[in-house]
Amino acid sequence: MSHDIRRNKVLLDRRALLRAGAAAAAAAAAAVAAPISVFGAQAFPLGAATPAIDFSEFPICKTSSDAPALTGAPRKLKLSWNAGAVCLAPLPVAIDHGFFQKQNLDVELVNYSGSTDQLLEAIATGKTDAGLGMALRWLKPLEQGFDVKIAAGTHGGCMRVLSRVNSGVDKLADLKGKVVAVGDLAGPDKNFFSIQLAKQGIDPNKDVDWRAYPGNLLQLAIEKGEVQVFLASDPIAYLWLKDSTYKEVASNLDGEYKDKTCCIVGLRGSLVREEPLVARAITQALLDAAMFTAQNPDKAAASFQPYAPKAASLDDLQAMVRYHTHHHHPVGGVLKQELKAYADDLKLVSVFKPSTDTAKFAERIYVDVFRGV
Repeated sequence: MSHDIRRNKVLLDRRALLRAGAAAAAAAAAAVAAPISVFGAQAFPLGAATPAIDFSEFPICKTSSDAPALTGAPRKLKLSWNAGAVCLAPLPVAIDHGFFQKQNLDVELVNYSGSTDQLLEAIATGKTDAGLGMALRWLKPLEQGFDVKIAAGTHGGCMRVLSRVNSGVDKLADLKGKVVAVGDLAGPDKNFFSIQLAKQGIDPNKDVDWRAYPGNLLQLAIEKGEVQVFLASDPIAYLWLKDSTYKEVASNLDGEYKDKTCCIVGLRGSLVREEPLVARAITQALLDAAMFTAQNPDKAAASFQPYAPKAASLDDLQAMVRYHTHHHHPVGGVLKQELKAYADDLKLVSVFKPSTDTAKFAERIYVDVFRGV
């Protein structure tokens, strides 16, 4: 699955595409750096009725989805997200197709500016009520004690290792001794692929030269030969792969990780404790939207298109939505086990302390909002 995209490459002028990719990266970075902007549910058209979802493979999901909605006036909530991340397409889907409305929620999407620590602090202190982010970026700050509970995973996929076709880098182990460009030295993609290297007996902290390059400098570094390999997330990674000069070396859908989540839903701890039905409702709306996305990728891509870089066509977005595993969104005990496994992995690369009890850590940060429903 992680290599299907290679069969669909479009031959484009390399420099033109690199300029497009760099521009898209700069646009995404600008979106993160820009002041907080809020998109309310009322800003999007709502269908007359929530569309049907095929729950035949997941009957337990249907049971919770059909639970009674909140009563009274619509409950207003704020939800933090990164508007440039195509893997979060279920969020605009939830608004466009009425999944929040079905749960009697009025949700504002907050395009959050700032670091992960600031985002988690915003949730913990009530500036927002929930958020979505990458597990391998959130777990270390959560180890420090933010009052945020993880209620669900949302999907897998979206992180890739790229290199030139003639680079001699054909597999992840070939990163040993290479210069590898990353957007952030503490980013989830660096953490993820460092873990994979460690599992192959390669010390990612000693055997790989990781260097941080802003999006607008990466192209120049590659052209000058300063970098042999680089990490990127969709949509930027997908756009680069449309150039036949580049290839995918690895992704976070390889091996055992093809069936694991990479993005997670975090809820304000006080919301979970004081309004458990509201916590359940927003989680359910997101899971329904994720299932709809998996079953209707073209419609999901259309919902996300207003947030996408201009370099990404609707066909591109549709391909990316199909590539990401929106059908995989664990909750309950399965989620807790995945969180523990990621914490164990982070110990391998010295992000977590060796003394951390990962079972207790996972128990502390996760919540089963559907227990008793």
